[in-house]
Amino acid sequence: MKHLKLLTTAAVVTTIAFGSMAQAQEMKFWRIGTGSAGGTYFPIGGLIANAISNPPGARPCDKGGSCGVPGLVAIAVSTNASVANVNAIQAGQLDAGLAGAQTVVQSYNGEGKFVGNKKDKIRVIGNLYPEDMHLVTPKGETLKSLKDLEGKDVGIAQAGSGTQVSVKMILDHYKITVNAAELNNTQSSQRIADGQLDAYFYAMGTPSSALVQLGSTKGFELYKFSAAEQKEINSIIPFYVESLIPAGTYEHLNYDVPTVAVNGQLVTSVDQPDDLVYEITKALWSDSTRKLLDNGHAKGKVIRKETALKGVLIPVHPGAERYYKEEGMMK
Repeated sequence: MKHLKLLTTAAVVTTIAFGSMAQAQEMKFWRIGTGSAGGTYFPIGGLIANAISNPPGARPCDKGGSCGVPGLVAIAVSTNASVANVNAIQAGQLDAGLAGAQTVVQSYNGEGKFVGNKKDKIRVIGNLYPEDMHLVTPKGETLKSLKDLEGKDVGIAQAGSGTQVSVKMILDHYKITVNAAELNNTQSSQRIADGQLDAYFYAMGTPSSALVQLGSTKGFELYKFSAAEQKEINSIIPFYVESLIPAGTYEHLNYDVPTVAVNGQLVTSVDQPDDLVYEITKALWSDSTRKLLDNGHAKGKVIRKETALKGVLIPVHPGAERYYKEEGMMK
């Protein structure tokens, strides 16, 4: 797949000692589609890859080694995010991926962008965390309403992202015409810093590394969605619900930011073996993974087993379903 680019994560072990145990184990690589390096999907995907991996020859879990699936080497792959991930999973070019709930449901049902092109192999492993819509403007530049974007140079996220699908729906609903730039989060933040964009949208977990960097150099503002806008966006995109980016999430922003958010989910293909997905799901929600998530990223703290099935509206993979039934979370 041309637009996939492998990036090294902690899950990729560069030196593996192959002893007798390694010879007895079959190594299996498992590709997890994420997003751009400056967003949240990539670091979260890297944490998950690290958590579920247990390469041949690695120290066992009870001796301080990985508590992942024996023989599995999971790799976080940088992609164009949600839409690109479900397309690649359906085609067998990725084994799993992160995607927003809107993309997951619409792709499975053949709705919206996926009319006539449904992705019926998509299955959920688990719900992860809310992705807050960021509407970023240069430092000192604020918007009174979304209508102020009319005629402006606005980043609408990259093609193949769930964000772009949602942003186009929002702009169309409000009949706002912009000079649209298809850019990922990192590219957009750079254009803001260089004065080449008036604003940009991006749905992602907080804090975004690209925005942290922008905040430490040029600075930026975040648009505060009105209560009416939150309600109206929810009416046209039910997957987006009211949310809040608290003051201090980004060091230089001392105000709360009302916004909307969509849940990010970990999905795979129904073609993936049931036993493998069962073991992956079990590893994902292990005590060992809990420590990795809590210490690895701010959004990792809200990825919890208790909300693993929240907002899941398509079938769960049979392997994951087996785990959740054992845990009393599904009947």
